[in-house]
This record gives sequence, structure tokens and C-alpha cells, in this order.
Amino acid sequence: MKKITFLTLLATLFLFISCDDSFLSPELKTGTSAANFYLNDEQLEAAIIDIYDGIQGVNASKFTSTNLNHAVQIEFYVTEMRSDNTRTKSQEGEAAQFESFSLEATNGIVDDYYRSFYNIIFRANIVLNNLDNASDENRSKFESEAKFCRAYAYFNLVRLFGDIPLIDKIVAPADTETVYTRVAASEIYNLIVSDLQTAQEGLNNMYKSRASKAAAQGLLAKVYLSQATPNYLEAQKLCESIMNSGRFSLEGNFRDVFYTELNNEIIFSIGYIPGDSNDSQNFSAEWLNAVGRTSGVNYVTDNAIAAFTALDGGVRTTESFRTDLLQSTQTQVTKYLPNGELGGSDGKTFTSDAQSSGNDWIVLRYADVVLMHTEAILAGASNTTSTEAVASYNLIRNRAGLADDADSNITKQELLDERRMELAFENQRWFDLVRMGEAMNVLGAFATANGYNFSTTDLLLPIPQREIGLSNGLLRQNPGY
Repeated sequence: MKKITFLTLLATLFLFISCDDSFLSPELKTGTSAANFYLNDEQLEAAIIDIYDGIQGVNASKFTSTNLNHAVQIEFYVTEMRSDNTRTKSQEGEAAQFESFSLEATNGIVDDYYRSFYNIIFRANIVLNNLDNASDENRSKFESEAKFCRAYAYFNLVRLFGDIPLIDKIVAPADTETVYTRVAASEIYNLIVSDLQTAQEGLNNMYKSRASKAAAQGLLAKVYLSQATPNYLEAQKLCESIMNSGRFSLEGNFRDVFYTELNNEIIFSIGYIPGDSNDSQNFSAEWLNAVGRTSGVNYVTDNAIAAFTALDGGVRTTESFRTDLLQSTQTQVTKYLPNGELGGSDGKTFTSDAQSSGNDWIVLRYADVVLMHTEAILAGASNTTSTEAVASYNLIRNRAGLADDADSNITKQELLDERRMELAFENQRWFDLVRMGEAMNVLGAFATANGYNFSTTDLLLPIPQREIGLSNGLLRQNPGY
């Protein structure tokens, strides 16, 4: 996923959000502009790649400008570190606001995430705005891929921020009403569903690091489960379509899921290349002591360690975290050790640059779909004895080296626990707790035990104060901020 410099320039020329007037009207210094680009399949294919480039984000260790997008590379802050799974090592700076549920609207990480994903939406809209220039052979594919990426971005934003601006076309800088008017989350979900329905019809399963039919189906299944009124039946059908396709399976060795890239379990991942400033990532290093730029973030909580012990995570326990080799009181996430290297005895020695890691980020994998299958059959009830639901649940347990469920009666709590063991530190815990209606109970108790305060207003992130300032009062803040 190489950087496409001329497309980034075009994004700068027409960026519709988070900018001042001078940024909207730069002096054009090249011969490339929107008027003479996006005119054929080759150029539209390049624009598609640029969407993934936006999702990939930039390596903050190599490109330090505060105006750059970091996208999925900072997602662990707004998900895992707001749950009972991870924390900072030293309770320092803006990062500590996530673990203590004390977020401020001026938090730069929140602003970065919001800006990053709206930039991805903009890049997708660029492609969709120019579909008339595509050949008949490729028009549907371009539309499907762009809509998948747009849906992915909006799904993350709506779950984290609630009601947000809906921008489904290219807008002029002066169109502040569209850019800064929040619409109901239900309207955002309607667009997401429509986009993913188009995507699943127009895509095949050629790719794992780009949109595919299975990726659209899996993401749509999760969307159906996440809506205010879940569509459990359609979610179940979508999961079964993936499970019956014969194209995906669980890896026999749990560690191979993370260090054998594009393996049989991967449905959709974001690709990175080690040692390349443009296409590497630094989040792996940030999770380790004295390797990244920070003093340590996304460290494992005592609560999560106790849960793995009490619930028995099987082989997942040793593969998911380890004691910090420099500080025995600290515990590190190890699913994404930089480039898969175990390091030296000091816990920070790597044969290659740890801050230029090549670990792909897994957005959706088969185990997640299998557990969603059980969730869809559970359908919001407290338990299920469905043989299909139990079979899916046991499939995940067996791969972890654990026996089948003893009574073939899967409760919602058991499913939530199993998802925690299987998907720990993969940015799923926060969304699982909210989607399954347990966030207030679980995180309220966790906050109390750690001297924090957690309330209903903490279920949403603050709208970045910078955006509110730029809107001249049009954009309203979430309650509690």
C-alpha cells in the first residue's frame, strides 16, 4: 500500500473538514488536479488504493506532523484502553484520560481519530463521484470497494461518537451545514447497510487486505448486531454464508493468526511493511516498554489477567500477554510484537527497527464471525441451547485447547467471556460490551474498583473541540463534555 503522493495532494486541495480557509485554497504547484484526474480505470484504481492508504494511516514515529492521519494505528486508545482490558503504564498525558474515563474534548488522540476517518470517507466519496469515468467492466467493482471502505469508516465513527455528520458526496468548503450538522445514528446506519449491501453484491473473495465479499458480509453482520434494533436473523444468515463458503478456517496454531499474515483465518486486514517509513506501523512498539516513543500504553490490566486465569483462556493466555521483562509488575500485550520478534532479554532488542513494524492489523477474522454466529442465534436472550450456536462456541474453545461447554447451554455472559479471551487486545472488547448491553455494569464496576467514575455519558467519545470551534456553533457536543 504505497503512498500515492499526487492523490494526497488532491485530498489536500479538496479536503472538506478540519481545516481553515488558507488550507482550502492552496497554491496549485503541479499539473495534476481533480479536473484532469480520475478519468479512467487506471486512475480510479489508484484512487481506490489511496482509500486504503488513508485507513493504514502514517507511522507517527516517522512522520511527526500533527496534521497527519493515523487512523487504525491509534484505535487501541479509543477502544481497548476505554475498557477493562488495557491501560497506560505510567498514567501520563492524554493517554491516561482513556483509562480513567476522564476524557476531555480537547484530547488530541480523539481529534486525530475523528479527522482520520472522515478523511477516509472523503477519499471514498472521490471515487464514487467519478464512477461515470469507469469502464462498464470495472464500475461495479470500484463502487463496491469504495462503499465498503466508507461503511467501515462510518461504522467506527457512529459507534464511538453517536450522531455525526453524514457526508455521502463531495461537498464544497462553504457547505458548512452539511459538514457540521449531526444526524441521527439511525441515518448513518442506513447508509452503512446500503453501502455494505452494494459491496457484497459487487465483490468477490480475491483479497484479504482489500475489500471482499466475505469482508462485506462479516462487517454487515456486525452492523446488524450493533443497531438499536438488531437484525439477528440477517446477521445469522451472513455469518453462515461465510462459514459455508469453504474459504476460511481457524488456524491450528493460535499464534499463527498474528504472525503468518493473510492466513486462512483472515477475512480483512490492513497491510503494513517492515522497515518502510511510508507503509510500516509503530503501534507494536508503543505497546512495549522503552521501545516506542511513549512510556508504555495498552498495557494489560490486572482485571484482564485475573479474567484469563479464572475463565481459562487456554493457549490464548500465553500468546496474548507476557510479564514485562524490564518491570515484573507490568504486563505487555504480545499479539503484535514488532514484526513477530520476541526480542532480547531486556525486552526491547529487535533485529529490525521496532518502530517500523510490519505486522498487519486484523480488522475481521473467522473466529470473530463464528462467535457472532452464536450471538446472532442467542438473539438478545440470556441463553441458548441451539445446537448450531453451541457448535460454533465450542469450535473456538477447542482451538484454544479447551473442552466443549459442559452443559450445552450458552449464556450471554459465557459468550461475552469467550469473546474477551479470543479477541483480547484486538479492539473488540469496548464494542462487545456496548453492543451486548453490559458496558454500564462491567465498566461501572471496573471504574469503582480502580477509583474512577464511569457514567452513561462515557459511552460516547466527545466531539473534538477543534471541530466545534471550526463549525461556529453548528456542531453540538455530546452530553457530559
